[in-house]
Amino acid sequence: MAFTGIPHEAIVFYEQLEADNSKAFWEANKARFKEVVRGPVEELCEELAEYGPFHLFRPHNDLRFSKNKPPYKVHQGAYGESQGGAGQYFHVSAQGLMCGTGYYAMAKDQLERFRAAADADGTGTEIAGIVADLTKRKYSIGAIDELKTAPRGYPKDHPRIELIRRKGLMMSKDFGAPKWLHTKQAAAKIRGVWEAAGEMNAWLDAHVGPSTLEPEGMFG
Repeated sequence: MAFTGIPHEAIVFYEQLEADNSKAFWEANKARFKEVVRGPVEELCEELAEYGPFHLFRPHNDLRFSKNKPPYKVHQGAYGESQGGAGQYFHVSAQGLMCGTGYYAMAKDQLERFRAAADADGTGTEIAGIVADLTKRKYSIGAIDELKTAPRGYPKDHPRIELIRRKGLMMSKDFGAPKWLHTKQAAAKIRGVWEAAGEMNAWLDAHVGPSTLEPEGMFG
């Protein structure tokens, strides 16, 4: 089926799951989840196929190493990756729609290349300008984490130390749950965010690129 929007019932489902994150609730509402959440998200992925293929995150949390997590995730996420290495992500939750793109979590070899390129005057000035422009346009800039101080080998007063301290580089937009979320316009809004990141992702693909290390499994 063609994508027609994320139904309001998907927001309601996650509001209720946040209030009762239990196996009993999940088992009683599994079919509903597939109908109002999983199905529309799969259709949205098909609508955004030029950025795919997408991996849909499973709804269960991995509790093997963290007993404090609730058993079920309170959002449905999807992730795709370009040939150059940049990732595209979105999720639907009780709060609505969030989407992002870039290199959220860099592997060790990627981080070394990123820091070297951010350090160099030419490439570093370029990415700093791109990030500043995205910030001015009200996009959020983030990463999986960042160091509290300069990494080894870099001065604390480096003009681009805020970039160099990051362990990734991505931009995102939290849309909330406006009326257009429930229409096919949601796909255009996501596409607009990813297109706005074109210069940033081109820089990352050119100067960082995919990791050549063994992946550690990111789809928990």
